[in-house]
Amino acid sequence: MINRIAMTKPRTFPAVLRYTDIRSYVFTSVFVSLAVFTPWAFHQFHLAGPTFLPMHIFVLAAGLLFGWRAGLIVGLFTPLASYAVSGMPVLAVLPQIVVELAVYGLAAGILREKLNLRMMWSLLGAMVAGRLALLLSVLVIYVVAGRVFSPLGLETNPFLAVWAVMQQGWPGIAIQLASIPAIIWLAGKLAAKTSSRR
Repeated sequence: MINRIAMTKPRTFPAVLRYTDIRSYVFTSVFVSLAVFTPWAFHQFHLAGPTFLPMHIFVLAAGLLFGWRAGLIVGLFTPLASYAVSGMPVLAVLPQIVVELAVYGLAAGILREKLNLRMMWSLLGAMVAGRLALLLSVLVIYVVAGRVFSPLGLETNPFLAVWAVMQQGWPGIAIQLASIPAIIWLAGKLAAKTSSRR
């Protein structure tokens, strides 16, 4: 019963990227580029990145579609590339966002690729793991620096800072839960159609 609810049947994705051929690097570059461009586009329309969390979508999708290696790499490079291109996220919060996004991609890939969980369980597990990683990184920064930086301003308590970030990000969480399953479904349909033509 639990296996039927939690475990998945054989599927097209994740199409695990092992970085032994050029296509792996192309897919990773595309996902990083999308994850950098989308927040930039949101800012052009004065839509707050911390509210809608557009970077998270492509990091989570990379892990779910292409495995833990792709998820980890996209999660690590997305905030760094975004900072280099646009200066966002600001340097004060960049380390904790790098950790958070890297864990999103890594956890999504491990849960889907290694533990063979259904896509929705993998997505939810990765979202929880990423927020726990955010809390841990904020706690470490608090111990080292004596204060906490968050997109919402300077907070004195790490738990309040992370809770404030989560409260502000509820619209983004809803968007992820609605859009990522659709992205995975569409990618599966496209891959099946492509393979049937060969």
